[in-house]
Amino acid sequence: MAGDSSSSASYVRMVHHLIEKCICFNLNKEECMEALEKHARVNPVVTSTVWKELEKENKEFFETYKKDREERKIEAETMQRIQKMLSDAAASKSSDEDEGYLASLLSRPDHAHHL
Repeated sequence: MAGDSSSSASYVRMVHHLIEKCICFNLNKEECMEALEKHARVNPVVTSTVWKELEKENKEFFETYKKDREERKIEAETMQRIQKMLSDAAASKSSDEDEGYLASLLSRPDHAHHL
């Protein structure tokens, strides 16, 4: 029986270590559960249980971690909106320039007969 408890303890330590790796990749609990199930064949219930224990033992860390994740998400969403605005503006300017070029061709007497 002692062998069972030591192998269980080493399994929990391994899951703990893998959760720390997930945190390094900025994953939340659900993402971590999914990743460990897919890549390490860890039952999501085990991952969730170990994660919850880590949260209890490191309350401040996890509160800060969650806030940081939320801030990063907001920053990423803001960056996406800015990128979209810039690409929309560039596309609009480009089409305006194309229309302006075409209009200038049409208004020139020497090119009018080619159209």
